[in-house]
Amino acid sequence: MDFNERSAYPHPGDFKVMRPEYSEEEDGFVEATITITPFKVAGKSASKAGARRAALHEAEKVYRSYHPSYRIISPFPMEFVDNEEVQWKKLSPLQQEKYGDYSFVGEDGDEDYADIETMLIWDVRPISTD
Repeated sequence: MDFNERSAYPHPGDFKVMRPEYSEEEDGFVEATITITPFKVAGKSASKAGARRAALHEAEKVYRSYHPSYRIISPFPMEFVDNEEVQWKKLSPLQQEKYGDYSFVGEDGDEDYADIETMLIWDVRPISTD
């Protein structure tokens, strides 16, 4: 007996191989749209690469709506430093309910919080440790 969940909605990995269509928004952000007919996901960010990552994250969220047992994969590591030398740390599930997905120290020196969607809009990217 096959216990794999099935639906007409494509697996999030299927969207990774598709080329996005980009559009410049009036607010200065970029929107990436990825289509696997008849399904479409879109993401918005400060750059084309960030918009693509936001669209792929949206594909994960939509897939989960069809398959509630599917675990969404975070596009960010548990802890990292971004290209502006800001330290980010993933919060515990209990803290996430109150604050968001990650904490960081802002320019004012105070700890602040952001959810993954906001981080994608801001185009937060971990620096490579290679």
